[in-house]
Amino acid sequence: MITPTKQQQHRALGLSTLAFTLCFAVWTIFSIIGIRIAEDLGLSDTQLGLLMATPILTGSISRLFLGIWTDRYGGRWVFGILMLTTAACVYLLTFATTYLMLLVGALGVGLAGGAFIVGVAYTAAWFEPAHQGTALGIFGAGNVGSAVTNFGAPFLLVAFGWETTAQIYASVLAVMGVAFIVLAKEDPVSANRKSGEQRRSFMEQMEPLKDLRVWRFALYYFFVFGAFVAMALWLPHYLIGVYGLDIRTAGMIAALYTIPASLFRILGGWMSDRFGARRVMYWTFIASVACTFLLSYPPTEYVVHGINSDIRFRLDMSLPVFVALIFTLGFFMSLGKAAVYKHIPVYYPLHVGAVGGVVGMIGGLGGFILPLTFGVLNDLTGIWQSCFMLMFVIAVAALAWMHYAIRSAERVEWAANQEQTDLPELSSPQLFYPLNRKPGQNGGKSSSSQGGN
Repeated sequence: MITPTKQQQHRALGLSTLAFTLCFAVWTIFSIIGIRIAEDLGLSDTQLGLLMATPILTGSISRLFLGIWTDRYGGRWVFGILMLTTAACVYLLTFATTYLMLLVGALGVGLAGGAFIVGVAYTAAWFEPAHQGTALGIFGAGNVGSAVTNFGAPFLLVAFGWETTAQIYASVLAVMGVAFIVLAKEDPVSANRKSGEQRRSFMEQMEPLKDLRVWRFALYYFFVFGAFVAMALWLPHYLIGVYGLDIRTAGMIAALYTIPASLFRILGGWMSDRFGARRVMYWTFIASVACTFLLSYPPTEYVVHGINSDIRFRLDMSLPVFVALIFTLGFFMSLGKAAVYKHIPVYYPLHVGAVGGVVGMIGGLGGFILPLTFGVLNDLTGIWQSCFMLMFVIAVAALAWMHYAIRSAERVEWAANQEQTDLPELSSPQLFYPLNRKPGQNGGKSSSSQGGN
């Protein structure tokens, strides 16, 4: 295996992070221009939710084959061509004149979301296992692109209209695509394959997907990433509807959620390296359950029938309290996003693209399903806070499954009177699976890992 220098590592990480930031900004563009489009076409909340969610669908599904292509051909060309293709789709979107045409165009815009798994596989290939959590945390901070859109796009929208805003986004992304192809270098894993390693078949690449553990990781990511994307899209509309804000103010406040949910991913990567990804996931889900429970409570008036008269009072969440809670939720979700992807190169070092693609696809589908569901819940219940009620249920389910799986794995270890070193959260950075396994030791797979841990 070719050993990269520190300069090469920093170059690869910087380019991939910048590229992912711009892709993410494009991916969430409908959170702002969608509001103007809804006004122009008279869309319902359900129709607006579908328009916001459609790019997320493409970005989610594309992650599977983009991850496989990156494993096969390397991230440099896949990333660059992806950005150029997406830029063309964003530009063509501006010629749409009907809702159906916009939905079709949104499918092409969604390719930007597939950049995540390309960048994960490309970035992980440059770093040794003990530092992959931090590196992927820095790369994942490119989620801040949604804050770039929430903060900057409203001003472009007011000044130039949604069509010109989309054209500006397309131009910037096209320039970045060309720059990445020119400036990025081939990653060490791809170079090693070209030097003589036999290319694995498609079925060999997909072999790890038989593990239940992969799908549990996917549920984690459905919440920490899918719900993050959904809220990044939905928050401006929510703030306008609940607190009566204008679009620029709503966009800036929404950035207070998306910025920490992006930048603190770096801290999440470091904490996953230092304290273990499992422990970080516990912190994430416990805090998320608490925050979404409080955010779920709708404005309510109470009447207490007293001895002499009725006592009336009202519970209502003020804007400052809402901002504080959404900031806290974003912070812990950012830690969780980094922790989930810390697991993948550790458990599946030779299948980062395939496994990461599936986990990213399921997480991205959360970003598609949830905004649409938010709109449907609004239309059916008439309660704005119904979106947080749904998020509360998902967070509780993920926490319960994780805790059950961990306890089950520990019982297997106690019964066998041995500690399994394929659990990175319970071992030192030098004991990564399968690098620490000796030939003939349980076939390279422990009983606890077979149990879906």
